[in-house]
Amino acid sequence: MKIPVVVGIGSIQQKGSLNELDEALILMEKATKAAIVDSENNSIVDYIDQIQVPKGYWKYRDPGKWIAKRNDIQSAVTSVTKIGVLQQNLINSACDDIAQGKIRASLIVGGEARYKKILALKENKEFIETELNINPDFYVKAADELQTKEERDELGLMAVGYYAILETAYRKKNGLSLQEHKDKISNMYAEFSKIAANNPDGWIDSSKSAEDIKQISKENPLQAFPYNKLHCTSWNVNQASAMILCSEDLADKLGIPKNKRVYPLASSETNHMIAPIQRPKLSESTGLDLAAKFIKDICDEHKIQPNTYDLYSCFPIAVQMFADSLNLGSEDVKTVTGGMPFAGGPLNNYMIHSTVKMLSEIRNNHSNIGLVTGVSGMMTKQAFALWAKEPLIQFISKDVTEDAASIEHPVRMSTQTNGIAVILGYTIFKDANKNMKVVIYGEDSQNKRKVLISKDKEIIKNMGEEEWVGKQIVFKGKYLVS
Repeated sequence: MKIPVVVGIGSIQQKGSLNELDEALILMEKATKAAIVDSENNSIVDYIDQIQVPKGYWKYRDPGKWIAKRNDIQSAVTSVTKIGVLQQNLINSACDDIAQGKIRASLIVGGEARYKKILALKENKEFIETELNINPDFYVKAADELQTKEERDELGLMAVGYYAILETAYRKKNGLSLQEHKDKISNMYAEFSKIAANNPDGWIDSSKSAEDIKQISKENPLQAFPYNKLHCTSWNVNQASAMILCSEDLADKLGIPKNKRVYPLASSETNHMIAPIQRPKLSESTGLDLAAKFIKDICDEHKIQPNTYDLYSCFPIAVQMFADSLNLGSEDVKTVTGGMPFAGGPLNNYMIHSTVKMLSEIRNNHSNIGLVTGVSGMMTKQAFALWAKEPLIQFISKDVTEDAASIEHPVRMSTQTNGIAVILGYTIFKDANKNMKVVIYGEDSQNKRKVLISKDKEIIKNMGEEEWVGKQIVFKGKYLVS
């Protein structure tokens, strides 16, 4: 078995006026070039057999072939990984292929140019992307739907409402009042923002206070209770990142300096698909716990102690669930980037982005052992990755999906049209017509799940001021009656 190692990393961020900004394709090409230069041996391009690109908000069919041509990469097989697939899956597959001698080197690159598109819309100018009409050698797709139809009908496709409901369930489970919970998540993200403000690759220039984050304002509007804008990932960015992996033997052959090398030690992931409302416990995940246990067991067996973390931070519930699974205390720093609301959350590329930053941190401090986590979907799939400056163990990965599926089964949806239900979680937001509404995940008298709503102003006011999770309610059709 060969030993996989990262030998080159690149990170690109752009701000400024519209004419100073690149489209995502150019950002990815620049990140690739930066990673090649970073390796200190341009000959690495002669060995890249694989280019993997996580799908972004862009329309390109195969950015990989275009990037290959621009960087004189001659023989790479290209793939585009669709949204819904864990980004860590790209790293794991590259490491496994290198370890088994199937490929010599792999380039993983992704990026977004949403900021450029937003500026174009504001200035009433056309946003143009390069047309790439050739398909990649293959697509990697996710299986199964992320939500039920009942959820989609009321919450739409945007993630924030789903995560907000999970957050309220987590709040109740931990016995926090609404104010205590608001303080907790806002204080946590205020600390994240300090790190982002000091991160050269972070999107914000100055930190946010806990008060800034928890108070609703014109700049920080409610997105989905209990989340304001500053609790939510910021994907309107111009960012790209890239990493090059190869075998240690090849790195030696090319004379790539030791100070450029960072080694993957272990990784775990779960791809067990259960729609949010059908999860036995909204604020817990069997797959997450199993994947975390695998990493913790590896660390215990080999006496490895992670001391640097980047926990996926699209919304506070993700950070908290990962922290709980790893038994991290509130005093532990949980990000190297500064988190997705502040450092930037380039849609389907953040885990590549955060991994590149983690690798840079490990290079700068050889004693660091880094742990990076990732999410796909509505806190649906989770991943862990352990990194170090030295190959402390032979890389090992595990997919715990089958184990999770044997333990955790989806709860059936209710067919009751009228009855009594217990609230498991809820959120409040503006619908498409700008009217406030509440969406509830409820459990009926037969222990089956139901999506309920209310547009009653008094109920909405009360649900924003006091805890309703755990309350028994009466419903008629899909409407909360009392």
